[in-house]
Amino acid sequence: MAFGAPSWRPPPPPLLLLLLWVTGQAAPVAGLGSDAELHIERRFVPDECPRTVRSGDFVRYHYVGTFPDGQKFDSSYDRDSTFNVFVGKGQLIAGMDQALVGMCVNERRFVKIPPKLAYGSEGVSGVIPPNSVLHFDVLLMDIWNSEDQVQIHTYFKPPSCPRTIQVSDFVRYHYNGTFLDGTLFDSSHNRMKTYDTYVGIGWLIPGMDKGLLGMCVGEKRIITIPPFLAYGEEGDGKDIPGQASLVFDVALLDLHNPKDSISIENKVVPENCERRSQSGDFLRYHYNGTLLDGTFFDSSYSRNRTFDTYIGQGYVIPGMDEGLLGVCIGEKRRIVVPPHLGYGEEGRGNIPGSAVLVFDIHVIDFHNPSDSISITSHYKPPDCSVLSKKGDYLKYHYNASLLDGTLLDSTWNLGKTYNIVLGSGQVVLGMDMGLREMCVGEKRTVIIPPHLGYGEAGVDGEVPGSAVLVFDVELLELVAGLPEGYMFIWNGEVSPNLFEEIDKDGNGEVVLEEVTAEWGGRRSGSQVGQGCVFSEGFALLSETCAAR
Repeated sequence: MAFGAPSWRPPPPPLLLLLLWVTGQAAPVAGLGSDAELHIERRFVPDECPRTVRSGDFVRYHYVGTFPDGQKFDSSYDRDSTFNVFVGKGQLIAGMDQALVGMCVNERRFVKIPPKLAYGSEGVSGVIPPNSVLHFDVLLMDIWNSEDQVQIHTYFKPPSCPRTIQVSDFVRYHYNGTFLDGTLFDSSHNRMKTYDTYVGIGWLIPGMDKGLLGMCVGEKRIITIPPFLAYGEEGDGKDIPGQASLVFDVALLDLHNPKDSISIENKVVPENCERRSQSGDFLRYHYNGTLLDGTFFDSSYSRNRTFDTYIGQGYVIPGMDEGLLGVCIGEKRRIVVPPHLGYGEEGRGNIPGSAVLVFDIHVIDFHNPSDSISITSHYKPPDCSVLSKKGDYLKYHYNASLLDGTLLDSTWNLGKTYNIVLGSGQVVLGMDMGLREMCVGEKRTVIIPPHLGYGEAGVDGEVPGSAVLVFDVELLELVAGLPEGYMFIWNGEVSPNLFEEIDKDGNGEVVLEEVTAEWGGRRSGSQVGQGCVFSEGFALLSETCAAR
């Protein structure tokens, strides 16, 4: 109690109930204005009036009671509480029983009740003089009947409704809660948080348990609940008064059952699917992540980078670990993950707790750390007896792409071959392996896993990290390399003093520098250096050749 406030006294009983005390009469039931002396003025009638008061209905209304001279004798507003009563059951003075019939919620009526339909010649001692005409300004707030059930009005239903709420499902929904007169008492929107609950197991008021059944995700419906299926005579003790009908405007965002597993919908499956992903594989894929109602929460496309991970080893949420098994390269599928296989009750970042997740994925490539290169020969010339080996000098064309077909590089586009010494470390290990035992004119495809390519780092701006590479290769020229232990091979006439001519310092040993000094200056148009090939009759070779 506030300091200085008067001590509390119980309010006098509402005068409309005093009929039973004064006369002992049951109020007659009559239609609107059926008594000639009863005057009813409809001062406001709402545009929509789906239901009107009938005898036997329970109503909640506000009123101000005055005498003809304007003196107030009673008001529900002063008590900050509506007057709650059954109509047509003798709980009201006869004139009020008649005046309420036919009213709409939010309708306002001015009623003049003659004494014989009010408190008659006796009045109410100290309050209502005998033979008093009474004026009531009435505003109807609520109406229901004991035979009412939950009313459902669906005003939006999505075109696709693959699943509806069943008993024991867990749902996430937004709602606005109002009374029948439109007064807001609660809203999940105001809290910016969905209401999350099980349905049909007693976690909700009975009317809400019934009203949510059969809803689709994305559906919007209005659920009207009579008080005996809501908070009853006592209300909730806070915002909802006793005997109040409740109206919930509900939008269903999410739906799952604790027994759910993931669901997979294949959108695009390539016709040629030579291999499907297995536990332990490393995948690169793009995805869009949304909630069940379509709300976006993440996308690899927005980062312009694939999501790269091992599967089946706990690196991703359990639902994705399972949903990524059995995919083909190039496949597109939708994976729906219930929260117990996603981020659970707590959620994560902008993913709310208990949220069902929808991933639309596109598999770019995958490999296994145990993979080696794959070679497919598309063409071999009739004479394919000379095969490339370590130390050979090769000229070849290639197209380099990712497994999804994205072109990375092409010597054909550049108009010149790529030239290397096989086994000298000039190309990635997988390419070095893929060019072996190839003959001039042969065409083959070499698929290289990342651990034999550019690894996790890739090549900045050119090759993504952990990418499988595809090379379409055509070998154009092969110059045989030196036998083991040879520095060069002379293909022309041999001088009888060849060794002495090369061994300038006369120490009985010939080193590469002496060879380059002897012949490098003589070969016009040739570059003399370690590992270079000369067209003028001989070849030099070493393990660190950088031929171009």
